[in-house]
Amino acid sequence: MIALVDCNNFYASCERVFRPELEGIPVVVLSNNDGCIIARSNEAKALGIPMGAPAYKWADTLAKYDVQVFSSNYALYGDMSQRVMNILSGFAPDLEIYSIDESFLDLSGFSGSLTDYGQQMRRRVKKWTGIPISVGIAETKTLAKLANRIAKRFPELNNVYIIDSEAKRIKALKWAKVGDIWGIGRQHAQKLEYYGVKTAWDFTQKSDAFVRKYFTVTGLRTK
Repeated sequence: MIALVDCNNFYASCERVFRPELEGIPVVVLSNNDGCIIARSNEAKALGIPMGAPAYKWADTLAKYDVQVFSSNYALYGDMSQRVMNILSGFAPDLEIYSIDESFLDLSGFSGSLTDYGQQMRRRVKKWTGIPISVGIAETKTLAKLANRIAKRFPELNNVYIIDSEAKRIKALKWAKVGDIWGIGRQHAQKLEYYGVKTAWDFTQKSDAFVRKYFTVTGLRTK
C-alpha cells in the first residue's frame, strides 16, 4: 500500500503556526509581487475566493470579511516542509517527496490498522510542527491521491481515508470527476467529457485502444 500525505492549505497553515490566534479566521497568501492569491485557508475558500485570483479584484471582499493577507515567505515554507518530511520519514523507510507539501510513503509489509497509522501521522505532524495534514492510502499512487482528496472533502473521516477494497475503489472512482484524476489535466478532461467520460470510473471503462489513441501511453498508465 502507498500513502499520499498532503499538508492542508500549506502556505496559509505555515503562517498560522506563528499566529495561532488566526485559527478559524480567513487567511490568504499572495505571490512574490503580492499580485495573485496562491494559498487560501478553508475559511477563505468558503468566501468564494478563487486560487490564482488577482488580489486587487478581491480587495473589497478581503476587507469586508477581515481576511488576513500575507506576502509569500518561501524560506519559511521550505523550512516547515523539511520538518514535516523529516517526521514522515519515521513512518516508512521509503519516502518520496513529490512537492513542497506532498510525499508518498511506501507502506509495503505494514500489518497493523492503516487508519490508525494514518491518524498517528496526522497527530504527530500537527503536534510537532503545527501543520495539519491529510492522508490517503491505496494500492497505487493514483488511487492514494484520490483517497487523499476524499479524506479532505468529508470532515467525518478526520483527514484519513483508505481505499482497501474493490467496493471502496469503485465507489471512489464513481465519485471523482475525471478531471480529479492525477495526471489528466483540464485540457484532457474536456476532451474526455466530449466523449462522455464524466467520472474516473467512466475513464477506467474505456478500452486501452481508446485511451492510447487519444491520450498516449501516459494515459494508459493512469488508467
